[in-house]
Parts: sequence; structure tokens; C-alpha cells
Amino acid sequence: MTRIFADAADVRRRLDEIDYLVDDGTAAALFFALTLGKPLLLEGEPGVGKTAAAKALAKVLGTPLIRLQCYEGLTASESLYEWNYQRQLLAVRLAESRDEKLTDGDLFAEEFLQERPILRAIRYSGPVPPVLLIDEIDRADDEFEALLFEFLGEASITIPELGTFSAQRRPIVVLTSNRNRELHDALRRRCLYHWIDFPVAERAAEILRRSVPAANDALIRSATDFIGRVRQLDLDKAPGMAETIDWVSALSALGTTDLVRDEVVQTLGTIAKTPDDRNTILGALHEAGDTRSAAG
Repeated sequence: MTRIFADAADVRRRLDEIDYLVDDGTAAALFFALTLGKPLLLEGEPGVGKTAAAKALAKVLGTPLIRLQCYEGLTASESLYEWNYQRQLLAVRLAESRDEKLTDGDLFAEEFLQERPILRAIRYSGPVPPVLLIDEIDRADDEFEALLFEFLGEASITIPELGTFSAQRRPIVVLTSNRNRELHDALRRRCLYHWIDFPVAERAAEILRRSVPAANDALIRSATDFIGRVRQLDLDKAPGMAETIDWVSALSALGTTDLVRDEVVQTLGTIAKTPDDRNTILGALHEAGDTRSAAG
């Protein structure tokens, strides 16, 4: 693949220009994925920015983002390709009206082929390869993983009726996983790998400054410290950056300039996503008796 970025520092700088802040490890993982032309598997807790990484990469490259959202029961017809059965049926009826006979080759031709995300990425012909996001691969079945092996390894798929379709230039492939289940070794071998942690306090604060410009520095510092402590609690779902941004936005909407207990409680729905998590955070607030050390 043609080198798109000069080095990992270039990746970090250009993503920074569009307000997506990455650490050195993530920048290096993206650089090697693009330079080597390999799929990149990103794992980490929900809310650390895995999906956002693919979106930011497409934006900085000025290329389409093609997204395949995975779920249990996902099939080839929804992810690779599908035949347009209605058009095929119309072709059969038209042939019958003309007293003509159609062969399988007539019916299973490219004109009846419908592209799904993976085939669309393979056949894309723009100046820069598209970014194909295979999001939450851990939600799909083992059988779906097997469907991906040819594509991940060779940037091609085989359609029995038409043959093999190979990409002229490999699409930029980013897979994400929240580790709801273990992925197959064969899939991992075909990908580069990177684990994304929650951002350190300094980078989290900078993300908040850019995402919620109405919030002052005192609120951002207090919120960053509070969220860091909340993540140490025994929660069903620790708040990620998306929830943190929502929370600080809600506090700003209330006119808050520093954390106040009543306003923290009022806005808990932005960071606590289950009744148990809400009660756990409220319990920590009660035990501490002070907002700033509530999760300590």
C-alpha cells in the first residue's frame, strides 16, 4: 500500500487537527496498519474511542467510511453481497412473455448483484481506499468470523456464481471488539492488534476542552478526577469518554462551574447506565460526604 502517513507522529498530528486525540500506541497501530496494508483489530472497554478511531481516520483521509455493525445472526447476505431476487423474478417473467429461456448464468450476473459493506469496500475505486469499520465483531457468531477469513487475508471474496472479486487497493479495515466473547485465533492472526485504554487524565481533560468548549477548566479538572475515581468502583459499565462528554455537557447546561453534589446527582443518568451503577455511585457519594472525593 502507498504510504499515507510519514510516521506515527504524523498520524497523531493529523488526527489532532480534527480533534481526535490518540496516544503514541494507538497512533503507531494505525500507522502500521496503513503502511503494511493489514486489518487492525482494536479492543478495549466500551467508550474508549475504538469506533471513533475509524471515523476519524476516514475523515482525516477524506475517504468514505463504510460501516458494518455486527450482531448475533449476521449473515453473508447482509455483510458481503446479496442477489436481487425481485429483479431476477422480473427478468424470468419478461423472458417467459417473450418465449425466451434463461440460464443460471443469465440470472446470476453482475447486474443482479447487490453490494453489501464488504463487497462495496472491495469494489470502491476512489483515489484513497475507503475505511471499512467492522464494528463490535464480538457480537457476531463464530460462523460470521469464518466468512471474513478470505477477505481479511487476501482482500477478496468469492461469489460461487461469478468467481473471486479482489480489491485493486486494499481497503483500510478496522475491526472493534469489547471482548464480550473470545475471538477465533484465525481471525486474530490476520490482523494487527491494539488494546485501547481509557485516556490518562491529561488527555481526557484535553478531549473535554475540545468537546465541551463552554465548560471551564475548574469543572473539567474536577470532572476528569471524579470519572477516574468512579471507574475504580465495581460498576456494570464504567463510563467512557462519550458518557463523560455528555455529563460535562449536562453540567455546563446547568451553568455549573465546579462539581456540586446536588448537580452531580441530578446528572447521573449521563454516566450511570444501570440502576445498580447509579446506586453504587450514590453510595460512594454518601460515604465520602464530599463530591471531589466521592469515588475514593
